[in-house]
Amino acid sequence: MSPLVRWAEVYGESPPLQAVILFAHLAGMLVGGGLALAADRATLRAARAGSADRDRESAELQGAHQPVLAGLGVTLASGLLMLAADLGAYLGSVAFWVKMGLVALLLANGYFITRTEALLDREPDRAWKRLRVASAASLALWMAVVLAGSWLTGAL
Repeated sequence: MSPLVRWAEVYGESPPLQAVILFAHLAGMLVGGGLALAADRATLRAARAGSADRDRESAELQGAHQPVLAGLGVTLASGLLMLAADLGAYLGSVAFWVKMGLVALLLANGYFITRTEALLDREPDRAWKRLRVASAASLALWMAVVLAGSWLTGAL
């Protein structure tokens, strides 16, 4: 018996295991997304403010990446476990691929944000304009990922 088939059996026969993995998936989204949303909100506020607020936010923004990535890591690991438990259903689902596309856009936007932060010392006005756009996109993408996840849950 292949490991995927065995995992699907174990997962399918254990509601407590399913609950723990779903909890990990949602908790990772809550922690990572919550921190990202707070950072995005602060970035949007700082982009409209003076240089003192921007300097403080710049330091805060750089400190937010690690916990956001940790939350996404937990979400990724738990998502892979759920995927492995019902590969056929997920891979055949339009909702799954929409969600994966949105996650890819979210990660690309996060990369764009980190690259833009490198401009803050050299070109602060340009960087803050870019950060404002990227933070607004981040807010929208986090919400869209949650919506796609809700759609996926109903589609399976």
